Amino acid sequence: MEVSPYGLESLWAQGDFVTKGVAVLLVAMSIASWYVIATKALQLMQYRRAGNAAGHEFWDATSLEQGTATLGTGNPFASIAEAGVNAMRHHEAHKGHLHDQLSVSDWITLSLRQAIDETSAKLQTGMAVLASVGSTAPFVGLFGTVWGIYHALVAIGTSGQASIDKVAGPVGEALIMTALGLAVAIPATFGYNALVRGNKSTIAKMNKFGFDLHALFVTGARAKDGNADNATGSKLVAVGGK
Repeated sequence: MEVSPYGLESLWAQGDFVTKGVAVLLVAMSIASWYVIATKALQLMQYRRAGNAAGHEFWDATSLEQGTATLGTGNPFASIAEAGVNAMRHHEAHKGHLHDQLSVSDWITLSLRQAIDETSAKLQTGMAVLASVGSTAPFVGLFGTVWGIYHALVAIGTSGQASIDKVAGPVGEALIMTALGLAVAIPATFGYNALVRGNKSTIAKMNKFGFDLHALFVTGARAKDGNADNATGSKLVAVGGK
């Protein structure tokens, strides 16, 4: 099978170490960005399921242990609930030492905020990769294009032939680098924007869940939803405070 003189194989065969280096760099950037997009998307799907459980199933439980079990493991909502339980029990166990310094409300607030901040930081991991790829990949591809066109023009000038059949191949191959740069940058940019929106939604749900937990541990009831939640909240606190 004859290799096309205007394809990627020809570009790789005729390119020097700079052209090949740019191509390898773009491929590496593309692999890194797609890996981040895939892993973070799966993470957000898991957190969304946990968020739904935290908004409904957790509050329908008859005990704190049962409610925590509905959240599963390895997700921020379970970590927030565990942090709140541990804070309440710690304050109860060291009431004589902590009472004069921090109220139970302040202590639980600090513990819940720390758990939420830790998860928020985890959600941001990998986002810098997408931002960097989205902003730099077009310029990396453009550098490869400029370098390729320069060498193409040098070759044309050396041969003394500037006909269209002599110019189209080398210049077209150089312009492929620009297309590769855009092909790498566009998915990274779209992925970054989508993940940012997903992260904001997850953080908002965590803040809401933390607020409800704070009200539950301090007052014995959720901040809203009436008498049904008040009764359930009292049961959860009673079990959690043991």
